[in-house]
Amino acid sequence: MTERSSQNIAYSVLKFVSRQPIQFSRWIAQALAGLVNILKISKTSNTIRLNLEVSLPELSKEQREQITRAAIRNELMSYFEFFSIWGSSNEKNLSRIHQVHGQDIFQQALAENKGLVLIVPHFGTWEIMNAYFAQYTQMTIMYKPVKNPAVDRFVHLARSREKAHLVPTNDSGVRQIFKALRQGGTTVILPDHTPSIGGEYLPYFGIPLATSNLSAKLIQKTKAEALFLYALRNDNGGFDMHIEAIDEQIYENDANYGTQVIFKTLENLIRRYPEHYHWSYKRFKANPELRGLYTMEHQQALAKVQQIRTAAQQQNKLIAPI
Repeated sequence: MTERSSQNIAYSVLKFVSRQPIQFSRWIAQALAGLVNILKISKTSNTIRLNLEVSLPELSKEQREQITRAAIRNELMSYFEFFSIWGSSNEKNLSRIHQVHGQDIFQQALAENKGLVLIVPHFGTWEIMNAYFAQYTQMTIMYKPVKNPAVDRFVHLARSREKAHLVPTNDSGVRQIFKALRQGGTTVILPDHTPSIGGEYLPYFGIPLATSNLSAKLIQKTKAEALFLYALRNDNGGFDMHIEAIDEQIYENDANYGTQVIFKTLENLIRRYPEHYHWSYKRFKANPELRGLYTMEHQQALAKVQQIRTAAQQQNKLIAPI
């Protein structure tokens, strides 16, 4: 079998899976999550447990274990929902959005015609929101090709269907986003990832991590409106969207300060709904002293984290507090 034919088969399988009822996708995800939670055989579940203990040490072991089980289930469900969303029409996806909390905030920001920066963390099922915003505004979004060619083709077609202008994740793409915002357009940024190269060391749950401050730079240099978004599945087979304003302090001081405003907003959201954050990302190794965090013995890892957190707290708040 040639590589091209293998890719075509994989693409056809993705199309088939995406056309199944979203309830079926959720059922499969729940079944897989049940196996992972019962057998505890997944390395990902260990990553989730460690990330929770690093981020929310104030919780009891029982509370964190309960959140871990729910987070594994919710994250798997989100991934299966993504395929269903990518394979569905915009009309179908719009019908899945049952409520939009903060719609007036979005409409008011849109009316300002100053550009919109939509800040979307790895939380809930964020992919469902693209169809909603595509109704009202032209979106310019950075797109990094997926390593698997079949998946990349599948996702790229979904993005094109939503009429988003896809730009590369490099300086050229950033320039195109600046231009779009200055013309009243919209971009979407996921702020809680580790940059491939460089980045500023900013506190995330008290741990200095390499961080991209692109979101804040876009907002501050263009004076675009900034909104914070997330979507959660509801009990009726659909999703509820949440649109929230961000503290006006994001426009003050420099991009690092603005990024801290975003992180504080995200941390507050996570503390409200910790079971819906995608905890599987190895975010805390974005500190040079924590590169091997996820392969360390558990107590050694926690001790190292506490050492770094304490040192950061003792540096006289060199980064302006929020």
